[in-house]
Amino acid sequence: MTAYLIANVSVVGAAPTDLLIRDGVVAEVGPDLSASDATVVDGTGLVALPGLVDLHTHLREPGREDAETVESGSRAAALGGYTAVCAMANTSPVADTAGVVEQVWRLGREAGLVDVQPIGAVTVGLAGERLAELGAMADSAARVRIFSDDGHCVADPKLMRRALEYVKAFDGIIAQHAEEPRLTEGAQMHEGEVSTRLGLIGWPAVAEEAIIARDVLLAEHVGSRLHVCHVSTAGSVEVLRQAKARGVRVTAEVTPHHLLLTDERAQTYDPVFKVNPPLRTAADIAALRAALADGVIDVIATDHAPHAVEDKECEWAYARPGMLGLETALSIALDVLGPEWDLIAERMSRTPARIAGLTGHGVDPAPGVPANLTLIDPAARRTIEPAELASRSRNTPYARMTLPGRIVATFLRGEPTVLDGKAVK
Repeated sequence: MTAYLIANVSVVGAAPTDLLIRDGVVAEVGPDLSASDATVVDGTGLVALPGLVDLHTHLREPGREDAETVESGSRAAALGGYTAVCAMANTSPVADTAGVVEQVWRLGREAGLVDVQPIGAVTVGLAGERLAELGAMADSAARVRIFSDDGHCVADPKLMRRALEYVKAFDGIIAQHAEEPRLTEGAQMHEGEVSTRLGLIGWPAVAEEAIIARDVLLAEHVGSRLHVCHVSTAGSVEVLRQAKARGVRVTAEVTPHHLLLTDERAQTYDPVFKVNPPLRTAADIAALRAALADGVIDVIATDHAPHAVEDKECEWAYARPGMLGLETALSIALDVLGPEWDLIAERMSRTPARIAGLTGHGVDPAPGVPANLTLIDPAARRTIEPAELASRSRNTPYARMTLPGRIVATFLRGEPTVLDGKAVK
């Protein structure tokens, strides 16, 4: 295993120092380090963060390898500064058995670019009718701890209660896609002034808020862990704020696109801006940013959702919802939060690693710590060109936008997956 000396780098925004990586761990941290056998990486002007961790990634394999594979998605993640991602269950077949989650887990290990932690389905086939093999997935080689029907809401309150009760036995988490389906039937975008003007059926904010309110009450009653996926409204923030004040075991995530883009983007009818939950208003964005800063929202998660060309380049009504996110998330965070390195590390690495129980991830570089880290050049600016992305899909809402920050290197247990901004393998 090659040793690496990262010279003159700022660790989570602190004064420049040196990092020596040897045998998969950070061996030394301090000024003026030397090691004759180490490959030197010039860290001047760079910031070292603990490797990013994504709680919400769609890798599409098995079943939709035309849109993404575990390998291509892992490469996109590494280029985005990630060392671990949690892969959602809405594959084909659905990841609702031990066999499927183990397949995804093994594909991640074979790719060797990031640690791929599968998320298991809550219900069989995501149908919302009966619980999937939660215990078998938890006991499998993949050691699943988070379960979600993402893309579908677990709408039946009795079934949701049973799921929360079941996973409590092994301190598991139910991650809910909060959408009351009876309020969003036929919905095309956020319900508001823009949808009225465009004549598109609206997706009301209350459809999200009602499910979150119900589920925090269920989690409180059961004493179990609830995670709320892709929070998108100001009302949801207030429900979460009240629940956390009562001590409910609830965590929540927000996506980069819900922190930056508004429903005004739908005026072009460009399906790249169609997403679920939909882009909301400027007031919602302001509330989400404030909640992220004060901890009501715990995590930035990408909801990386690659789609094949035919599923996106069509009429708005027929387009699949979803956007790419892995290769741009850190840049969006930097654009939205500024160089608040400790906050970025907390929301994009430490907290998501803690929620997912990913040992060795989400730990700031220090002697003896596994060398899972990323180096970013905060002064760089880059223009997003879809054709240059590592994902097999091209549905990025940031095409030709110029964003701050450039990932220079990513290390997974001391081995580089990205060097000089390029994937190593």
